[in-house]
Amino acid sequence: MIDRMQLGEVPPKPHIAFRSSSGDLRHEECFTRVGFDGEFSILYHERPPTADRTIGPAEPGPFERKAPKFAPEEPLKRRLVRGESAPPGWTPICGNADVVVSLFELPADAPSEAGLANGDGDDLLYVTSGRATLETPFGDLDVEEGDYVLVPRSVVHRWRISERLSGIAFELRGGFHVPAQFRNPVGQLRMDAPYTHRDFKRPAFRGPRPGPREILVKKGDRFVRREPVESPFDVVGWDGTVWPFAFPILAYQAKTGLVHLPPTIHSTFAARGVLVCSFVPRVTDFHPQAIPCPYPHSSVDCDELIYYVRGNFTSRRGVGPRAVSIHPAGIPHGPHPGAYEASIGSKSTDELAVMIDTFLPLHVTEQGLALEHSGYHDSWVPKAP
Repeated sequence: MIDRMQLGEVPPKPHIAFRSSSGDLRHEECFTRVGFDGEFSILYHERPPTADRTIGPAEPGPFERKAPKFAPEEPLKRRLVRGESAPPGWTPICGNADVVVSLFELPADAPSEAGLANGDGDDLLYVTSGRATLETPFGDLDVEEGDYVLVPRSVVHRWRISERLSGIAFELRGGFHVPAQFRNPVGQLRMDAPYTHRDFKRPAFRGPRPGPREILVKKGDRFVRREPVESPFDVVGWDGTVWPFAFPILAYQAKTGLVHLPPTIHSTFAARGVLVCSFVPRVTDFHPQAIPCPYPHSSVDCDELIYYVRGNFTSRRGVGPRAVSIHPAGIPHGPHPGAYEASIGSKSTDELAVMIDTFLPLHVTEQGLALEHSGYHDSWVPKAP
């Protein structure tokens, strides 16, 4: 996904006998994508990873993932979800066949003995606040405020939360990737890409150790619990390109132009039908008469969702941290009245936000409607003098 890593003990070639010092055979787990044609990693377990008992269907607990409950079709309009009012746990607010968007707030004392394996998609989280450790067979990953966190599809993982963790999560059902234009012909990140290989936080390998003895598997938005006979973390080594990582949003290298550039200049990650963008503090456009505020636009093929983290977002008023705006295709997008002209002369912006564009319409969930700011769409109507 980012590049190849090798940690712990691995044999000189895949698919050959690999034994411990006492002569016990290690067991491969080929972790593949796109069938056997995509990226992959190979993990080496002390015991077969296939031995488990299925307990049966399960309902997620209060701090575990939730399946979205999409609301009946609503009028086409701009929406604002008051994320700061979301209840503890996971709250799906909208989605489509390519992505499900959830807000999360997980307390430090949230139960975390069970593991999770999300077979529905790659989980890309943005952490607004808090601190935690993500435990996986690939190693441990320390995450904190301002990190994107990528948990590849079906990786067994468990959170150890040391400070209340909150943010937004994108379940990418069509496969995560780095935009192709960021790589050179041999796959290395280009020198003009908005980040470097050095920016990514990588798992610290811990070797074989006890792991969750109960795993909640999510597939088709249904849940089943299974009991592995052995620890899924009994890994002695691995290599490959599929592994969990974190990326600090403030490591993103923003670009600025003479006049205002389209939002795609802030592209960060991608998936089928989804583009993820990062708005970070930066110098604004430098033409003497530049209008730094985004221009009104009709992006007729994309819905736009913005998660506001902090700072003054030049195109919006009345939005605060953790608010989520959803602007559908079919309605012109643009700044609030007065913001366009007021931005003239601005030299920099301190905004911090995460945006996704989707090529399929985003459908709001019942949970999202319960958090909606009812007057948001009409806030573009100028007030009478």
